[in-house]
This record gives sequence, structure tokens and C-alpha cells, in this order.
Amino acid sequence: MRHRNKISEEFWLATSTEQEITAEVEAPASVTIKKEGNLIQVKGPVGTVKKDFTKLPATVTVQGNKITIKPYGTRKRDLAVTNTARSIIGGMIKGVEKGYTYKLKIIFAHFPISVKVKGKEVHVENFFGERSARISRIIGDATKVSIVGEDVVIQGPSLEEVSQTAANIELSTRTKGKDQRVFLDGLYIYSKEDGMR
Repeated sequence: MRHRNKISEEFWLATSTEQEITAEVEAPASVTIKKEGNLIQVKGPVGTVKKDFTKLPATVTVQGNKITIKPYGTRKRDLAVTNTARSIIGGMIKGVEKGYTYKLKIIFAHFPISVKVKGKEVHVENFFGERSARISRIIGDATKVSIVGEDVVIQGPSLEEVSQTAANIELSTRTKGKDQRVFLDGLYIYSKEDGMR
């Protein structure tokens, strides 16, 4: 029992003298970063991306094109939070510089599916011969959806908005209570790319 207490005491001494955890993200010259309260806005050649960091248990400071993330604690969890925030901001910078492209393939066996973009919605018509269209929402103002042959191409500067739009379209054509190996009709994500071509 004494041996265990000695180990826990040594561990406590080691963790109590840990260094402060900070992460830095540097943006290129073509990207401008603004901070208003907890809202961070990143602007670049492709567009603008905004993200609210209110619920992040860390302080985010912006100095020119440099972002510093400093968590409130020094534990393993705080390091994980810092790295998550760093990767989110890195994704925002990449998005406004190059953009993101998701592609979905239109697949049908018997009933020919037609896909139409109407305003901020994507309408999947004649899915399994259904009379009413299956509607999915386009997330974000900068997200663009286009139909190129048998593909639905989604492009935009925000990874969250582009991927959520693609997921909405894919989920709108989901079939329940049927064998997925036989009823293959639907729209499926097959490509996730960096950049807008």
C-alpha cells in the first residue's frame, strides 16, 4: 500500500509543475483575421468563414496574422482542446485560401432520379417513383451546389457547411426497412477534395 501512495505522490509532484500549454497558428499574407468578442472571422481569396469560440475553455488572441490559443488548465484534456481549436482554425484558413469540394454520385436502377437546385434547397425528384420530391437544405451563404452530369458538386470555403450540405443530400435519399444491397438507389458521397476546380 505504501508503494502505491509513493507513486501517486510522485505523479502529483510531476503534474503540478507542468509547463503552460499554448498553440499558435500563423496565416499567410493573403488571409486576414479579425476577432470580435469570441467570434473569429477569417477572410481570404475564396471567401469568408466565421466561427464562434464562446464554448471553448481557452483564451484566443489575434495579433496580425497570428492566432494564439491558451487553455485555462494544464491537463491532458486542455492539450486536446487546444489541438482541436488549432485544427479548426487551420481548416478555416485553408478554406478561405483554397476552398473545399465534395462530390456525390447519382445512382439509380429502375426509376431515373432527377436532381434540381431551387434557391437554398436541393430537390431529389422521382426517387423510387415517389410523387413528392425529397428536399434537403444547403447550409451557408457561400456554399454552391451544381449538377454536372451524374454528379452533384458542392463547393465552398467552410468545411463544416460543405460537408453538412453533402450529408443532408445523402441522408435525404436514405431508404428504411429495405435491403441496402438490393435497393442501391440514392446519392452517395464519393469524393472529398481540397480546393475548388
